[in-house]
Amino acid sequence: MTDTGERDILQRGLYFEEFEVGARYLHRPGRTATEADNVLFTTLTMNTQALHLDTAFAEQQEFGQRLMNSMWTLSTMVGASVAQLTQGTLVAQLGLGEVGFPHPLFAGDTLYTESVITDKRRSNSRQGQGVCTIAHTGRNQEGVVVATAVRTVLVHCAPEAD
Repeated sequence: MTDTGERDILQRGLYFEEFEVGARYLHRPGRTATEADNVLFTTLTMNTQALHLDTAFAEQQEFGQRLMNSMWTLSTMVGASVAQLTQGTLVAQLGLGEVGFPHPLFAGDTLYTESVITDKRRSNSRQGQGVCTIAHTGRNQEGVVVATAVRTVLVHCAPEAD
């Protein structure tokens, strides 16, 4: 409670007990990819792939334009889930697998992310913590799947659950 009697609400992710297997979370707002995002991310990560940096080259390739760096797409897709799922409750990311990019993302496209909780269990080695498996899907503004990944996270249990 504040001095005025109002209740404070702190934005946070979910505690272990709040993750529901089979639940699908739609993360909004989406994120529109820009050319600046692509060039900055690509150069920061020392990725010299011409498909991300060289318009003249990319125009002669299969998609006829520069592609968004797939690692930017992956990072942004996972990042979009943080506020709703793991902000302040995450202990550690344990793994990332089954990553796929079935369709390219281009500058000007908007990435929308959804996450499905596919599994959860109490940690065998860390009291007061649990392991959750999350399947992330990224879609462009037309609903076309542009990225998928399965992420395993270690999260805190609710304080009262200890």
